Amino acid sequence: MIHSSVSPTLDALFGRSLVRQPDALALVDPADKPRVTGQPARRLSYAEADRAIAALSAHFIEAGLPANSVIAVQLPNTVELMLTVLAAHRAGLIVALLPLLWRQAELTMALNRTGARAIVTSKMIDGVVHADLALNAAVEAFSIRHVCGFGTDLPEGMASLDLAMESRSFTTRTVTQDGRRAAIISFDVTGDGFRAVPRTHLNLIAGALAVFLESDVPQGATVLSAVMPASFAGLTSSLGLWLLSGGALMLHHPFDNEVLERQVQDHLCDTLVVPAQLALRLDEAGMPARLPSVRRTIGLWRAPEQVATSPAWSHGCSSLTDVYLFGEVGLFGARRSANGAAASILPGPHGAPRDAAGSSIAGETLITPKGTLALRGPMVPVAAYAASNFDSDSLTLPEADLVDTGYSARLDRPSGSLHITAPPPGIMAVSGYRFLAHDLGEWAKRLGQGTLLTALPDRLNGHRLAGRAPDNARARKALAALGLNPLMIEAFRDRIGPT
Repeated sequence: MIHSSVSPTLDALFGRSLVRQPDALALVDPADKPRVTGQPARRLSYAEADRAIAALSAHFIEAGLPANSVIAVQLPNTVELMLTVLAAHRAGLIVALLPLLWRQAELTMALNRTGARAIVTSKMIDGVVHADLALNAAVEAFSIRHVCGFGTDLPEGMASLDLAMESRSFTTRTVTQDGRRAAIISFDVTGDGFRAVPRTHLNLIAGALAVFLESDVPQGATVLSAVMPASFAGLTSSLGLWLLSGGALMLHHPFDNEVLERQVQDHLCDTLVVPAQLALRLDEAGMPARLPSVRRTIGLWRAPEQVATSPAWSHGCSSLTDVYLFGEVGLFGARRSANGAAASILPGPHGAPRDAAGSSIAGETLITPKGTLALRGPMVPVAAYAASNFDSDSLTLPEADLVDTGYSARLDRPSGSLHITAPPPGIMAVSGYRFLAHDLGEWAKRLGQGTLLTALPDRLNGHRLAGRAPDNARARKALAALGLNPLMIEAFRDRIGPT
């Protein structure tokens, strides 16, 4: 049972579209979902999505999950992820977003760090049996009381959420829709190590609005997102954009060029959300010219120091908005000008949209005395980074609501624009996954003498992992047995020819 909204929540935004257009198309699965999870692709109207959300919410309540408890979710970029997040919020739960490449070591650490009461996954994702991973991690997390999943032939001890959606239970409980309540927990790596980052509904909506307004996404937009929503930026640029526009959300499980092109054509998508480097590659390959329905492209930069030197955007029929991501601290967007060059970023308050007179403040950028970039604003979870905040005595103004991203930055004196020059020292980013360089060395030491695991610069992904061991096959098995991320395991793959 939903009480009247004190301040907006994600479920309240969904409810507004549901009342206005119950029969309109809301969510569409990836075209290749049978390959990804073994399940048929779904197409849901707002009314159909609402019934599924209500049934999943009832299941979580009937499972005995108390209000304000944490439910961990590790799902692919499919309809089930969006339904689960909204159902958890309707039941008064907080969603912990677990990246797909996490295995037992990271899963167990995240579950214990958040005190999660339940975990949701899919039986199979891209050939990996995630149901077994979830059960194994749950054994080592004493707080877990309920393990559930989507898919057929789930292992014993895992409740079926497909059956829960079919049962159409109407169990509810009173939940006040207050945007100031915690909504999600994402995970970051800083110089202090692994960090859980909680955010309220208002934090999420502020982040989504910053992208939504800067990109000029219209009401009723048809958005295709090819970004995994297992982070603050991933969720705001998919679920958030969809709820703000009140249109339809097409999901693409990264990444297949042919499938993506077919999805855009079949649904006449007008807004495309992809990793920025991929957007530029698609532009270079001429694909946007074959997709005339796309009027705006939103590119997410997990290596924001690369934006200034990136190629110009040439697709004149579609705008490109560069979204600068700073781990889980926050983001800002800047739409490119008509000549396709990256926009200049000025320090200080910026609006949404960035250059519009009288626009509301989306955030603020500042260069710290250490020469690093700091963020503040309605999306920045200051409390989560309290240990990384400034010593206020070192500044002339009170800066308790700023968070240092750790990214090196400088001002260009002639133009006054801000340049991000380097990522935080000691932190390696590989396709959105962040590691401490020190941790890579520690894991390599556990494999024995003569083993090396390091991160090398990579233009597309920020870094790539490279490993060397006396016996690569044995190193891969050892890392898998330790429950480590496949990125680390595959660093020790056998290479043929020069690397």
